[in-house]
Amino acid sequence: MSKILYIKANLRDDNTSRSLIVANSFLEEYKKKNPKDEIITLDLYKENVDFLRMDSLISIGSRKTEDSKKDPLLKYAYQFTEADKYIIAAPMWNLGIPAILKAYIDNICVGGITYKYTEQGQVGLLENKKAIFFNSRGGIYANSPVENCEKYMKDIMTFLGINDFKSVSIDGVDIIGSDIDKIVNDAKVKANNLLENF
Repeated sequence: MSKILYIKANLRDDNTSRSLIVANSFLEEYKKKNPKDEIITLDLYKENVDFLRMDSLISIGSRKTEDSKKDPLLKYAYQFTEADKYIIAAPMWNLGIPAILKAYIDNICVGGITYKYTEQGQVGLLENKKAIFFNSRGGIYANSPVENCEKYMKDIMTFLGINDFKSVSIDGVDIIGSDIDKIVNDAKVKANNLLENF
């Protein structure tokens, strides 16, 4: 049995956000194939995830012990380590991920919990885990030099030791005249093709 952490970073609701529509569809199909897996949904806006403050830096920078698990400022980092698989859904905003998702990443990238430094440099501590990223984008950004969402998320996952990273981009949803239903349905098909190995 696996533990899935579903991270939602979207102000829109499940019925209007294209990234959430496709991610939810993927998750429903996943649950049919893996009914015993545990699903934990983390809505970053409902959580009101905050930016790092001075007390956060103290917690993040301190040496980690068993007592560290009781520190509320480290709760997201420990929750992240306990999952086996990650589903992340977010839109592209101004060529990047929403600020709240970046704030969340700053909360989970904690030395001694999700990565460590060695004599050879940084080493991710989350090996043998999988992540899939659903990203809706108003324009067509596949293979674009200004595409920063998918690249950044892949880099962060690799930084944490998660090398099995896949993404499903829902491109062109704001272009006038686009067939939104077709774009969303095509993304669902692409997502379903990734189910077997997730």
